[in-house]
Amino acid sequence: MLSQLLDYGHKVRVLTLPKSSVPLHCMAISAGYEQRLNEVYTWDGLQRGTAPFLVIQHTLVGEGRLDFAGTQYRLTPGQTMVLSLPHAHRYWLERGQRWEYFWTVLNGREALRLAREIIDAAGPVVTLPQAVIDRMAAACLTLIDRPDITPGEASSAAYANMAALHDGVFGADMVPGQALPPAIARVVAHIDANLTGSLQVDRLAAVAEMSRAHFVRQFGAATGIAPSDFVLERRIERIERLLLATDMSVVAIAAATGFADANYLAKAFRRKRGMAPLDYRKSGRLATGT
Repeated sequence: MLSQLLDYGHKVRVLTLPKSSVPLHCMAISAGYEQRLNEVYTWDGLQRGTAPFLVIQHTLVGEGRLDFAGTQYRLTPGQTMVLSLPHAHRYWLERGQRWEYFWTVLNGREALRLAREIIDAAGPVVTLPQAVIDRMAAACLTLIDRPDITPGEASSAAYANMAALHDGVFGADMVPGQALPPAIARVVAHIDANLTGSLQVDRLAAVAEMSRAHFVRQFGAATGIAPSDFVLERRIERIERLLLATDMSVVAIAAATGFADANYLAKAFRRKRGMAPLDYRKSGRLATGT
């Protein structure tokens, strides 16, 4: 479905729906697929009114920035931003940069409840499986493309978006029926928000506020994998998404996923996935007909 949204092209739609005497508690307000290029683009989470709502925005190409209550995030391809408003945050495009993304704006007490649970568990920036991104893209495409959309259809698409987010955040990285411990969840959120940078075990232990040895034991017990292996797998997953969803060069993907150069990326990718990055792109697109 992501490929269908990309083929559809850039569009923004603000929904004007009739009010009902029986409210729906997860409702889409607007949706869009946009590109921002070398322009002034900034949103302040305390300057958008007092009525509560939430923004879900998935980066496809380029890079945005987010300051979330004083914590800085780089919003790179494959990352999804989840924000509830009003709140002390700001997201923007750096001068001279490009940012391409799709998004939905939702309201309703159920949408806001789920958003708060997601942010509390994983932070405002998450990295999701491709299947989840496809579901979110399908919901966005429904909202921007379906003519004469009814309130029920708009709510259904909104619920589909939130349900996909729920599965992406709470359906992975946990023992069945048991969420990650808060300190480990904080580290996972830090990894996903900083895949372009250095993610040494000592730094991750500091994020968890543990000694290195204790952190390695706790992380392995919670996730079933060593911290360094977890970081590499997260990077490989993002490489896969960028190869299939964009036309970025391997050099650019290396820079966006924390690899020193394209050769290092290619060796790591071949070791983990059994083929060269461009061969993976070609086979993946042939399989989906894109």
